[in-house]
Amino acid sequence: MSDLVVEARSVDVKIGEHFALRNVSMTVSAGDFVAVLGPNGSGKSTFIKSLLGIRPVSGGVLHVFDQKPGQVDPQMMGYVPQIKTFDRTFPALSIDLVINGLRGRWPARLRTDDRNRALEALRMVGADHLASKRIGSLSGGELQRVYLARGLVREPRLLLLDEPATGVDVRGEADLYEVLDGYRSTQGLTIIMVTHDWEAAFHHATNILLLKSEQIAYGPPDVALSEDRLREAFGHVGHAHSIYGSD
Repeated sequence: MSDLVVEARSVDVKIGEHFALRNVSMTVSAGDFVAVLGPNGSGKSTFIKSLLGIRPVSGGVLHVFDQKPGQVDPQMMGYVPQIKTFDRTFPALSIDLVINGLRGRWPARLRTDDRNRALEALRMVGADHLASKRIGSLSGGELQRVYLARGLVREPRLLLLDEPATGVDVRGEADLYEVLDGYRSTQGLTIIMVTHDWEAAFHHATNILLLKSEQIAYGPPDVALSEDRLREAFGHVGHAHSIYGSD
């Protein structure tokens, strides 16, 4: 079996008449941790949606596990959306949210095998004590852990995350990366994560995809996040001094 998980060749994505993404070319191998960075509106979330098969490609070739994204077995992929998009008033328990990721629907009743798999996923992310709590009562960090369990409950080979640290405090963010790094090292999980945090990307990712509607760079963090490329993407280097150190 090939260890190639994602292959993009000159990928374009249009929304209406507007190019949301242009000329993306990259490969992702099994076990890689790819961080997708860029300013607001640069096509980061669009790229994730294209990998999920939600946003079709307008040009070029995009393959996930040697197939078009919409044809991939859902069991092979997990997805962690931005938690700010979730309605906290929805009357569900944490375990219900995890089972929703397993079955693709809200459970009318809990089957024993589903409950056991959901509890194991919550345990893996250190959130089994939250199983019976209502989603609306969770902190940002707690909700993010439950969403992460939801993304991992199928034991996917590829996990996609869209700004998972948004709305999470510093401790919660550190816990998130600890879980991701641990799961990747023990299970060989491949991760593609949208983030605004250059420093976290530099320290945790194996490769960086830097976008500004088109691809600015793809490669190891010390190459893709060079000061010249950050300036090209963002117009400044901002807090990049924390990555490279200061004089």
